[in-house]
Amino acid sequence: MNKKSINEPICAVDYAFRRIGGKYKGRILWYLSTYKVLRFGELRKYIKDITTKMLTQTLRELENDGLVNRKVYHEVPPKVEYSLTDSSKELIPFINYLREWGQSQMEKENIPMLVHHDIC
Repeated sequence: MNKKSINEPICAVDYAFRRIGGKYKGRILWYLSTYKVLRFGELRKYIKDITTKMLTQTLRELENDGLVNRKVYHEVPPKVEYSLTDSSKELIPFINYLREWGQSQMEKENIPMLVHHDIC
């Protein structure tokens, strides 16, 4: 098997989860849908369990996949804002279904939520 075929998506589900799968991508998209525009530090504040390196890497992946807009303001200190693309806005209803499902499962299993609101 050649290396190229290993990295090609197997099906539409595989393609989608390669774009939004992982520990942080769904939460980043959800926060951007909630707040519309966020700076790096604001995202870091909302996603407490992510390192600076991982947030940078994940935002780059989302940007490369056309799911996040990155707007750089050339000023001192530097300012960068992140927002959703039209493509990623289509994902938000599905992420919300996952959030609702997760909340329901946590309630059934008596798992306390660390965040007590609809933002996460």
